[in-house]
Amino acid sequence: MKTLITLLLLASLSFGANAAEDIHLQKARIDINDKTSLLRGAKHFVTYCLGCHSAKYMRYLRIALDTGVNEKVVLKEIAPEGASIYDQLHSAMNKHDAEKWFGTQPPDLSLIARSRGQDWLYSYLKSYYTDTKRPFGVNNLIFPDTAMPNPLWQLQGEQHAEQRKTIWGEHAELVLAEEGSLSEREFDVMVNDLVNFLVYVGEPIKVERESMGKYVLLFFSIFFILAYLLKKEYWKDIH
Repeated sequence: MKTLITLLLLASLSFGANAAEDIHLQKARIDINDKTSLLRGAKHFVTYCLGCHSAKYMRYLRIALDTGVNEKVVLKEIAPEGASIYDQLHSAMNKHDAEKWFGTQPPDLSLIARSRGQDWLYSYLKSYYTDTKRPFGVNNLIFPDTAMPNPLWQLQGEQHAEQRKTIWGEHAELVLAEEGSLSEREFDVMVNDLVNFLVYVGEPIKVERESMGKYVLLFFSIFFILAYLLKKEYWKDIH
């Protein structure tokens, strides 16, 4: 009995320590019905992400159709120079250069929001900090030892990770050491727009699917009532 109690106490202490070490994810405010946010996010993706990453399941034409914006506007304000409205969002970096500079080809981000989650992406993009031991001089609290440099450092500024002592031990806390070109609120909005766009890219049909789902449920409800009444009519003489 004493052995069992000891094991339970050790397990609870271990769970508490692990829970304390988990990084708290910040909440992204996602609304793929917000067309303005999607357009800003698309622009941010092309500007800061498309140099290394692609989103090959999305075309510029689809962005124009889903946001109700003229195709010429998408080509002028979002797509890179020389792109066609029918082009996919392909990275400008070829596989050879990617493997030479990074050791591997950066992943396609079409489904990153579905695999990682919107809050993880939002927190990840905001959690870079200076680390001179890393090849690119930065590290990330959400994804330690990440191989990706911080593409938004000029906007956010430079963050340092300071160790804070608690009853559970030490944990890192990010502190803004040098301001970027955007204020904290402006940067939050910018990152949120980018994540909002990536969520949309992961399932562009979501708005239409959810809208159609209401009618499907309504159809099944009516069909169930009619089927039940029909069953009652057929079986009334037997019972």
